[in-house]
Amino acid sequence: MLIDTDLLIWMTRGHAGAAAKLQTMTPWRISAVTYMELAQGCRSKEELARIKKGLALCQTDIVPVSVAISDRAMQLIDAYALSHSLQLGDALIAATALEHGLAVLTANTKHFGPIDGFHIEAFVP
Repeated sequence: MLIDTDLLIWMTRGHAGAAAKLQTMTPWRISAVTYMELAQGCRSKEELARIKKGLALCQTDIVPVSVAISDRAMQLIDAYALSHSLQLGDALIAATALEHGLAVLTANTKHFGPIDGFHIEAFVP
């Protein structure tokens, strides 16, 4: 299972349901894109350090963007950017999941819904 960025954001904002769901998962697996989105959203070095510490405590496997993932993301952009407004980050996260045969745990089902052959586990905040 690949954890989408939104679920980690819900948890860091104190959402009990997100925290409870994530506590059942060890180790965590996220895309390198999710790590970058989390880091980019930090407002200080201290906040970034807390994010990194939390990811380490949960034994997070950060899946790098490979050539195959990049190629698959380009195909997804070609297929869904114009028709469904698929954005770069979501295309890379979806491509990571597809390339590794993983479902994605997300509250943003609308972002990933139109992608053929893609498995979503919906989180309802």
